[in-house]
Amino acid sequence: MPTKNKYLKRILLWRYKYISERQFVYILSILVGFLAGMGTVVLKNATHYIRLLLSIDFLKNHQSSLYFIFPIIGLLIVVIIKKNWLKKHIGHGISTTLYAISKRKGIIPNYNMYASLITAPLTVGFGGSVGLQGPAVSAGTALASYTSRLFHMNTKTRMLLIGCATAGAMSSMFKAPIAGIVFALEVFSLDIAFVSLVPLLLASVAAIVTSYFFLGSDVLLGFELNEKFEISEIGFYAIFGIVTGIISVYFSFIYFAIRKFFYRFEKRFTRFIIGSVVIGIILFLMPSLYGEGYGLINNLLKGNHIEAIGNTPFPFDKTNIWILVGLLLLITFFKAIAMSTTFAAGGVGGIFIPTLVMGSALGNAFAKIINNLGFGFHVSEANFTLIGMTGLMAGVLHAPLTAIFLIAEITGGYDLFVPLMLVAAISFAFTKYFISNSIYTYKLAQRGELITHNKDKNVLMMMDINQLIEKNFKAVHPEMFLGEMLKKAVAKSTRNIFPVLDKEKQFLGIVLLDDIRPIMFDSEMYKSVTVQTIMKAAPETIQYDDSVSQIMQKFKESGAWNLPVIKGNTYVGFISKSKLLTAYRNKLIEVTA
Repeated sequence: MPTKNKYLKRILLWRYKYISERQFVYILSILVGFLAGMGTVVLKNATHYIRLLLSIDFLKNHQSSLYFIFPIIGLLIVVIIKKNWLKKHIGHGISTTLYAISKRKGIIPNYNMYASLITAPLTVGFGGSVGLQGPAVSAGTALASYTSRLFHMNTKTRMLLIGCATAGAMSSMFKAPIAGIVFALEVFSLDIAFVSLVPLLLASVAAIVTSYFFLGSDVLLGFELNEKFEISEIGFYAIFGIVTGIISVYFSFIYFAIRKFFYRFEKRFTRFIIGSVVIGIILFLMPSLYGEGYGLINNLLKGNHIEAIGNTPFPFDKTNIWILVGLLLLITFFKAIAMSTTFAAGGVGGIFIPTLVMGSALGNAFAKIINNLGFGFHVSEANFTLIGMTGLMAGVLHAPLTAIFLIAEITGGYDLFVPLMLVAAISFAFTKYFISNSIYTYKLAQRGELITHNKDKNVLMMMDINQLIEKNFKAVHPEMFLGEMLKKAVAKSTRNIFPVLDKEKQFLGIVLLDDIRPIMFDSEMYKSVTVQTIMKAAPETIQYDDSVSQIMQKFKESGAWNLPVIKGNTYVGFISKSKLLTAYRNKLIEVTA
């Protein structure tokens, strides 16, 4: 370790001497992009090899029944690893990163660098109905956070490098560099100046080159447009925008309802037993929901509808178009349930790719309904499959720009830009009306920990209440006589306010120096006046778990310069308006420098 620190110190000294701050940020952004790309490569390859292991000839002969067994085995391994080895909570990558940005100055625990790289491939490779995008972001941003701390970068640069890692993870996953940058800016609401776009570009390019080097030119969603947008179809796209909005609301509702149901069970093993059995049954009945679901999307784009549906255990006539439509709608309906149950059972994965799967099935079913109603209409099923993914991304993830640019990039052209924009806008607006925050941000918003594009709110959220509390106030108790108070508190304090506490340190009120000044030199009152007779209620109290924005509001409404902080009803200390404003100014300088 001393040798490592010695070499690191030499590197830092050399850097300070020969490389400017901006140039070093460019170098780190390339490094972070490479690391994010490598994280994606590891996730993809590990998942691929697990699937190969489970597809040997002996197992293929029993695969229909093993669709029930495989997910249970995978989830059990993940639960054991989390409980006995990691012993840490592995949250959803993007939500965890958002929390780190807003409340931990971008500091992400080191175990996030490898935890999801191990557990996510096991979850998905064994059939868990979740994606790898969230784990890729989790690993990449943790590596970016560690890199920034290793090289002693400030908070602002750390946030930027986290954005670079996010863009890199997205770029390498889908080979869509523009969508990666847009995703980082849109989801993390980073307050980035134009000059800071250069590191994002460098990281995105580094990540995608890494992906090409290790994985070749194959893309997850390979498709080229054959049918262009026709203006006569604009009405169908508008209606479809509303449909995707409705399904987006359903997606969010199901996710939180299942999460709430499972967390009623305190024991993790109970959640695993119930969840793994449910997911096993769903995958046995609907094998197309097995794993991430890229096979379903690609088959729908190529028109291979029967292969997309998979070998269900029921003897459906899959050549009947209405049975196909019904099965696609069932896939749309159950994908959200399968994904949420996988998470609840202890699986690790992402939300992004299940959203694409739902959208593709919904779009294809919608186009089939239009084409087979008998009114002479014909629309492109492949185009609606793509635009269905856009609508669900815009609604569920509240990321309409990412949705537009991702689909435009993976199709190799921008001929669908008008319907992409229309459906994304309608779906986003519809979902936003009913659900103000995305799945990524809903819980953070409830706790007041969600970053926004509002710089003032971001700064307030990043401030720590513990750094604002002052504890050098002399406390008094209600039975104390004036003389004792003057001797033990006033004479030994530099403050002009004194908290009144009982024997259990419960906060009762305050005594102001101005209130006792008229009598403090009257010795006759030293043993006749008690604190209880001169104390008063505080103009307002601050709860220990109040957000800094709430504290600001309480100062504004009370007009006070010092307010007591209580935890429950136990006294903690005071916060002064002057210290609060000074801390705000310093944080603003730190974040925007």
